[in-house]
Amino acid sequence: MAGLDSRAGGGHDGAMIGKRILLVVGGGIAAYKACELIRLLRKAGADVRCVLTEGGAQFITAMTLAALSENPVHTSLWDLKDEAEMGHIQLSRQADLIVVCPATADLIAKMAAGISDSLAATLLLATDKPVLAVPAMNVRMWQHEATRRNVARLRADGVTMIEPDEGPMACGEYGPGRLPDPEAIVAAIAAHFAAHFAAMPGVAGRLAGRHMLVTAGPTHEPIDPVRYIANRSSGRQGFAIAGALAALGARVTLVAGPVALATPPGVDRIDVETARDMAAAVNAALPADGAILVAAVADWRVEPAPTKIKKRADGSPPALALAENPDILAGLAADPRRPALLVGFAAETNDVIAHATAKRARKGCDWIVANDVSGDVMGGADNSIHLITAAGTESWDRAAKGTVAARLADRIAAHFESIA
Repeated sequence: MAGLDSRAGGGHDGAMIGKRILLVVGGGIAAYKACELIRLLRKAGADVRCVLTEGGAQFITAMTLAALSENPVHTSLWDLKDEAEMGHIQLSRQADLIVVCPATADLIAKMAAGISDSLAATLLLATDKPVLAVPAMNVRMWQHEATRRNVARLRADGVTMIEPDEGPMACGEYGPGRLPDPEAIVAAIAAHFAAHFAAMPGVAGRLAGRHMLVTAGPTHEPIDPVRYIANRSSGRQGFAIAGALAALGARVTLVAGPVALATPPGVDRIDVETARDMAAAVNAALPADGAILVAAVADWRVEPAPTKIKKRADGSPPALALAENPDILAGLAADPRRPALLVGFAAETNDVIAHATAKRARKGCDWIVANDVSGDVMGGADNSIHLITAAGTESWDRAAKGTVAARLADRIAAHFESIA
């Protein structure tokens, strides 16, 4: 099988094209992020319909959601026209996926208990479609035993729960409970559809029995206890690739630099901080059939000071002696346990293809994935890449990072099928 077909709404490289998503907007301050979520989902090709709860309407209007989704917004279980046609049943059955975002403590409790006292609660009870919930609430509410019990009940019932982010909250407290960034939510939704596609006949298990090693994120090279050398990598592209490979049946080891991202389903994650930590983790993870080194590893490090470096009285900067970090990609290419497929990444700001082509030859890897990071790619939701192999260069259109990951995973699977 040389590539994916177009079943399931556009295939693995367009996981959300034509998908019908029902978005339930709960009553929390994070409801405003639903606007950006709708925009990103529609950009990825999904059709979005919204149910706005009474609490959600305190933070965002139905008109706003309708304008962004270009679909009517449903708010009441007692709408005469809709309910004459059993609208809550139709809503619950017509979607490919129901996304509850934000999933408040109240909504989570009602879902776990099977309460149906509103349109949102009723359709969630009536649905036979998969449900993905994105919790957002005060840290104490999230950590309360009642919420933990409800979350465990929903997970046991088959509801996918995205872990909330940790950080400052609107209430002034700090901790887990923040709604993840919309880009991360979209990545989780894309992973859901990618996993569904990967389970289809002729697609399932294309990488079964293969061990794939992925690196992602930045490295942090300490200068002193409070400062470090780093770059702008968010880790999103590498995490998406790890998830896409796992969806095709691979055993995936993800070596991750310091990023606050949820681990993709089915992926074994190893967290590291420095380039030397990452090199050691990669070495320990071998042997592997394939390695995709996405991480933006710092080229240099310094010998960190044991205490905070103070400003000098004369205003002169401290002298930092730079030492070269291990070259993980070149080292892996020269290792006797070299993976059968070694893929590097090249983040460039000019002459992208020329620099990346030279890097492929210099490092000794099989493929180089090159991208122009002079804009908003690092930390952004989209990517535009050039895949450089011995056969030449392919330039891919700009797309969501999840879509890029799925397409690259497809190419990797096709490569191993061609040499089997």
